[in-house]
Amino acid sequence: MSEPPRGMDIRGVEAKAARPSASLMLTRDGDEGVELLLARRVDELPAFPGYWAFPGGGIGRVDRSAVELIPSLAQMEDSVEAATCAGMHRELVEELGFAVSERGQLFRVEPALRDRILADKSEWMKAVLSGDLPLQVNAFIELTRRTTPEFAPMRFENRFMFMHCTSEVPEPALEGQTEFDEFRWIKPSIALQEWYANEIKIPPPIVTILQEVVDLQSEFPSMQEIADDICLRQPPERTILFAPGVECIPIPTATLPPATTTNSYLLGMAGGEHILVDPAVRSEEGIARISRALQRMSDSGGTLLAYLFTHRHLDHLGDIDALLALMPAEVWASQETADALASGASRILLDGDIIVLKHQTGSSLWSALITPGHCPGHVCLNSDAGLVVGDMVAGIGTILIPPAEGNMEVYLEQLQRLKNINAHLLFPAHGPVLPLPKKVFNHYLKHRQIRHDKVLSIVEDGTSSLDEIALLAYADTPNAHPILARQQTLSHLLSWQRCSRIDSQDGLWSPL
Repeated sequence: MSEPPRGMDIRGVEAKAARPSASLMLTRDGDEGVELLLARRVDELPAFPGYWAFPGGGIGRVDRSAVELIPSLAQMEDSVEAATCAGMHRELVEELGFAVSERGQLFRVEPALRDRILADKSEWMKAVLSGDLPLQVNAFIELTRRTTPEFAPMRFENRFMFMHCTSEVPEPALEGQTEFDEFRWIKPSIALQEWYANEIKIPPPIVTILQEVVDLQSEFPSMQEIADDICLRQPPERTILFAPGVECIPIPTATLPPATTTNSYLLGMAGGEHILVDPAVRSEEGIARISRALQRMSDSGGTLLAYLFTHRHLDHLGDIDALLALMPAEVWASQETADALASGASRILLDGDIIVLKHQTGSSLWSALITPGHCPGHVCLNSDAGLVVGDMVAGIGTILIPPAEGNMEVYLEQLQRLKNINAHLLFPAHGPVLPLPKKVFNHYLKHRQIRHDKVLSIVEDGTSSLDEIALLAYADTPNAHPILARQQTLSHLLSWQRCSRIDSQDGLWSPL
């Protein structure tokens, strides 16, 4: 994103408080070892569509009410823990059709009762109070907690629970619920193998949990011992792995709201060569986050080849001297971005350049794409893992095409070009990973074209002043910041002027 307009105080924007949620890692003893249950989230969900995840969800009003009304929950010392217990039992019924018996075994809930609960969550609490459903407060143990990073539009403090099934587990009942469309019992190592091959998508917290489980399976004979060890070891910071070899490091920056951070990406496999994309460090906190990431990389035997900047906007450019003090490396950028750096760049990136990152079992290839429109010399990076898109699209907020240096028609052309790549995932500079690239690009192209055509129509209907054109163009978006709406409208106007459809004289616009 470009620099915010003068007078905009965005450094004081605070991250939203995280809401409580819970997920459950269910395991069982399969024919070839321990298996865990993963379910595929439907593509229509706003968060992690198409991902394989654990069952679970947000802790809501019904779960908090249950703590007050169900005696076994009311006796628990921690009310949030009690609500989490309630929510996890409720989610099991809703999502998989399971309940936990007094003997700690999973069984199928009667379809009619489950249908009532799916229609009204409070029916779960009524069923527990009436004795129609059991509630075992000790059925699950808390494995770990993960809080959604501040780049997300909605944040959760997710408690990952654990239960190992010692008896035969019934098949999950997916009919009736709307979150999952498939399920699999799968060995943790197989799930990771498929993830490393970019064959399935798994949310970042679950990836690191699976990595811990697989690492500990050679040390501990049972899942219960593995879970106990994970419970005891709670590192202060875990990596955010959007994909194999793609670690996201959110850096606090003075960017456009609602975003408060810029995603820096450490690309490369553990123990191999890496590049660090957009390390926009200009504060002690940003330097500390990058320092910890580089230290983790070094501890695993990795090396840093270069700091790479996608474009020259200040919420993407870091303090080069501070970065080199942390770890010496080359600086890579397009010619336009290099010209904005006092020290220039060690390597000028050209469209189609291939970046090879060697590692212990081979190499990862990233191709550089020069994608102007938002900013001259803007760089995207493409690989089998996905597409680092910089400021071409965003996971939170929108993208500004600055009138002074942007180009709306070129931006739309580059969006179509990126759409045609058919990437596995999109890694934006602001916001979370975007799992459905074609859907994202279609939305951007349609949204921008509608606004583009609307601006032309407004001018052709006789409106001539920029302020009035912007007001009409953004009538359907009343919460849009007036300065940003005005800038974006001007970008549309300049684009139509370049296409010889309108012209400006004395600050007034008219059709040709």
